[in-house]
Amino acid sequence: MRFTRVTLFILALIIGFGFYELGVYLLDDVDAQTFQATEEVMVDTAHVMAGMIESEIENGQMGPDALRRAFNRAHQHQFEAKIYRHTKTKLGLHAYLTDTDGMVLFDSDHGRREGQDFSKFNDVRLTLAGQYGARSSRLDESDSTSSVLYVAAPVRAKALDDGSPGPIIAILTIYKPQADVLTFITDRRRDILSATLSIGAGLILLTGAVFIWLFRPIGRLTRYAQSISQGERLPMPHLGKGKEVNTLGSALKNMKETLEGKRYVENYVSTLTHELKSPLAAIQGAVELLDENMPAEQRQKFLHNIQHETSRCQTLVRDMVQLAELEGKPHLEHQSVVDLSKLCQQVANTCKERLATQQLDLKQEITSDIQVIGDPMLIELAIANLIENASGFSSAGDSITLRLSVDGSMALIEIDDEGPGAPDYALERAFDRFYSLPRPGTTHKGTGLGLALVREAAVLHKGEAHLQNLPGKGCRASIHIPLNQD
Repeated sequence: MRFTRVTLFILALIIGFGFYELGVYLLDDVDAQTFQATEEVMVDTAHVMAGMIESEIENGQMGPDALRRAFNRAHQHQFEAKIYRHTKTKLGLHAYLTDTDGMVLFDSDHGRREGQDFSKFNDVRLTLAGQYGARSSRLDESDSTSSVLYVAAPVRAKALDDGSPGPIIAILTIYKPQADVLTFITDRRRDILSATLSIGAGLILLTGAVFIWLFRPIGRLTRYAQSISQGERLPMPHLGKGKEVNTLGSALKNMKETLEGKRYVENYVSTLTHELKSPLAAIQGAVELLDENMPAEQRQKFLHNIQHETSRCQTLVRDMVQLAELEGKPHLEHQSVVDLSKLCQQVANTCKERLATQQLDLKQEITSDIQVIGDPMLIELAIANLIENASGFSSAGDSITLRLSVDGSMALIEIDDEGPGAPDYALERAFDRFYSLPRPGTTHKGTGLGLALVREAAVLHKGEAHLQNLPGKGCRASIHIPLNQD
């Protein structure tokens, strides 16, 4: 699972880096493409205008004054051209004309360049040499947005008699500020950046969705399976609405229940058979002896043994059924707010009369208004079993104390007795199934299921059960259950 997450993370990094490189390339390339397209149009314009000048010169009509008048009238035109998201309202194209010595004869930008020597500029110098003349220069070297594109075309005299081009008599240069196209570049950059970020965000969201919809439920199932192997009993985690992962979860749950059911039945039958062997053997032996002639007093003793062992079998089967029901529950199916103070009082009132027949006194130290979330019948069964276990190790005249208090965020139920206590080795095993110690003064044992029932009830309530010896004499059994925080 960790390898999958790492792989997914690496793929996301690769995709993110790829989109970053693509975005950088597109953003850098949009400038070049825009200027190339602009330059291509300027080349056509320069040659068309040079051709027009050549035709007028042949007729003896075209000169700088005519060019000046033409540009002045063009700049006076009023228009509103909607180009993409930019509205153009004025002419951004200018031109200047130089002679063969590079001296500017005409400049459409209010004659600013007229009389200057441009013979060393590439647009003029290269065109005079019969090459393609173009340049890009800044008006302000500290301002990158002040660059101007220049494209030149030769103005030739009339073609020679042999049909070859006439000599170059002037150079016409078309120039346009790059700022005129920066608006388009900015818009295009914004579009590219938005598209790249949108696609990248979509891939990140898709990766996250795959992790949330698929890998996170699988992670929950993995932790669920691990908890099962550790003996924990947790409910099936919420897996979302994915069909595949829910099918896997259901299959895992069914497999768990099938394996646990099979294993539990095997253990249940084996343990119950083993535990019933002793009382059944005692009953059978007593019945066989009853066939012989014996004094009435001895016969009564054997009848009492039969009655005792029969009762033990009934108690064993009853407790085993209750324990099997609890151990088969992965979690509490029916929960409600339980007033633990009232419940402890009810259990105490129910047990008082029975304890009185054993000459035992039940004391109560119950704090009021303590509430938990749980199954009231199950909690009542646990408390009753603790009291019954305490009575089994008490002697006539002893007291049993039922105490209810708050310990931090937990409700604490304690039952103290005044019996001999338990050996240290037995404290940890006391909650195991069928583990029981002889009752004081007898060789009789309990079913060994009462405290096991208590532990199961505590676990189902997300709590704990403990047993400890008290100073002097006596034993304390306790249950911790989380308080209702609502």
